[in-house]
Amino acid sequence: MPSVLRYLAQGVVYALIAGLFGYFATSPAYRHADTQRAKLTLSLAHSGDPVHPCRRLTREEIAALPPNMRKLTDCPRERLPVLVEIVLDGRTIVSRSVSPSGLFGDGPSQIYENFEIPAGSYSLAARLRDSARSEGFDYVREAQVEIAPQQRLVIEFRAESGGFFFSAADRARS
Repeated sequence: MPSVLRYLAQGVVYALIAGLFGYFATSPAYRHADTQRAKLTLSLAHSGDPVHPCRRLTREEIAALPPNMRKLTDCPRERLPVLVEIVLDGRTIVSRSVSPSGLFGDGPSQIYENFEIPAGSYSLAARLRDSARSEGFDYVREAQVEIAPQQRLVIEFRAESGGFFFSAADRARS
């Protein structure tokens, strides 16, 4: 008889667990995004200039190195932080100095951010400084953009292709 009670209790516990899974699978109601708003996404991974320029080693410095480590130049690995600014209709929504990644500060500076904004037409400016200059920017892109409801505008940065790119995509597919 005790095994029958054990199976009955086990069935009740399983039913409670299944009921909890069923409840949390449908409740509370979750709305993924406002249907009248759009999304702005900033995505970049870019290395700033080296903190110090490479320098040519002297003959004495080269001779002092072990034979398997001899090289003509000494190039420090550390990179400068990258300054990123995004301005939407004259209002700065991002202004951040992003430190380089990596154990030695020699990797790319990375940023990925999403902003929910009202759909509409905007004046958009994207700026980036990756050098040691104290003012101004090395890359600037300004454009008039139209963002429809439930659309995503992606701001990407690719230095090898000239800088910033703006591309719109349907949020349901992206």
